[in-house]
Amino acid sequence: MAQGRRLIRNTIILGGWTLLSRGSGLARDVLMAGYLGTGAAADAFNVAFSLPNMFRRFFAEGAFNQAFVPMYAKKVEGGPDTGDDAARFASDAFSGLSFVLLIVTLIGTLAMPWLVWAMAAGFVGDARFDLAVSFGRITFVYILFISLVALLSGVMNAHGRFSEAGFVPILMNLIFIAAIGLAVWLGWDLGQTLAWTVPVTGVAQLAFTWAAAHRIGFRARLHWPRWTLDLKHLLIIAGPAVLAGGVVQINLLVGRQVASFTEGAISWLVYADRLYQLPLGVVGIAVGTVLLPDLARRLRANDEAGAQSSLNRSLEFALALTLPAAVALVVIAHALTFVLYQRGAFGPEDTAATALALAIYGAGLPAFVLQKVWQPLYYAREDTRRPFQFAVLAMVVNAALAVGLMPYIGFAAAAVATTLAAWIMLAQLIWGARGMGSAVQLDARSRQRLPRIIAAAAIMGAVLYGVAFAIAPWLYHMGWRYIALAGLIAAGVIAYFGSGAALGAFKLSDFRALKRG
Repeated sequence: MAQGRRLIRNTIILGGWTLLSRGSGLARDVLMAGYLGTGAAADAFNVAFSLPNMFRRFFAEGAFNQAFVPMYAKKVEGGPDTGDDAARFASDAFSGLSFVLLIVTLIGTLAMPWLVWAMAAGFVGDARFDLAVSFGRITFVYILFISLVALLSGVMNAHGRFSEAGFVPILMNLIFIAAIGLAVWLGWDLGQTLAWTVPVTGVAQLAFTWAAAHRIGFRARLHWPRWTLDLKHLLIIAGPAVLAGGVVQINLLVGRQVASFTEGAISWLVYADRLYQLPLGVVGIAVGTVLLPDLARRLRANDEAGAQSSLNRSLEFALALTLPAAVALVVIAHALTFVLYQRGAFGPEDTAATALALAIYGAGLPAFVLQKVWQPLYYAREDTRRPFQFAVLAMVVNAALAVGLMPYIGFAAAAVATTLAAWIMLAQLIWGARGMGSAVQLDARSRQRLPRIIAAAAIMGAVLYGVAFAIAPWLYHMGWRYIALAGLIAAGVIAYFGSGAALGAFKLSDFRALKRG
């Protein structure tokens, strides 16, 4: 029980930082929506900023770290005699990744027109293309800084230090908010200001993470890359994960391509993405980040019972917070979008389109989050091949749906394809884990609680729908909308936790016990 409480407590710590990160990111996007809107400059910046982030997920968070963290954690857990070995391995990985990233940054900057075309062919022939190329050449260097930040964060996570890594994206958003404020105050071009802010945030994030890693005793020293047996093993494991990361990015490319043929659509998808990333980041990414090193340690010690408990408690925690969030995103998508975004350059048309994308993404939120629960089962066993194979099938489905549905439902095809592909990916992960022994089996507590969590979320959805209808005059009144939305959310929270406690979906004492655990 103490192990389960410790796991959830670490998840809550990281989730809390991620909530602050997503919240500050939402504030950044609210300012962008109000001052920049969804026009050519907004679409161009969103494409330019997505390019280094896409490659970051490809090289660092989505692939490299999924292979690096279990290997590093096992070396750390090996005892004091392996401490130097773990530090040497991390330093070699840091230097090797730096070398590769320098080459990628140089090539990407020179090839920016082709990258923009690959991401948004619909821009060709209008002002968005030249703007995106110009912004992209400024922003692409961010991949170097943020990928190294991801590796250093993986080192700290393996040592149980989650707060420092959790603050890094908050730092980025605070710098962006300050830059927007300066641009408005001093009359700077906002698109150019945002583009130049990207590398500035990268330098600040790397400096902060470097100092944080130094405080726990890790010295990230750059040297000429060495081809060691550990690095060879790392690349063998990471290879399929890199390919799987490439598949995920192809899904992103397909979505951006579909949206690029409708002016404003890329911005609509980005603003919707920000809202559904709040619960995804707070719950899904936090659970996955904490669960991976925990499972790696327990499987190394042949602790099947501990691994099963980690998975089940993570599953309960993820669903208990994700399902109500998903229901809310679907039921009150329009109200959320109106209250948070509609002002200034962001008009009613933008609200309707963004709300549609948000509701579609919301329907896929449980699948996105639960992938973060099931994927560590594979990566902790250094099995990156099967997730790659699963991702290929999901990619084919995504591409077929996005392109096939585009003539019928327009830009929304990108969101529909992403959501359905996420559910197919999850189904494959669950089906493929059947042979992993008792660690993947639901225990008695999960079998009892999960259906009740679903029932409580359904009750909350009905309450949200009724209350939103009743207070619509205030919810859509510019002077009362914030108070009305706060009341609506409060009604949903009370309905969910009240019905959940009554049904036995969870016990409030479980959360209080975390403080003592």
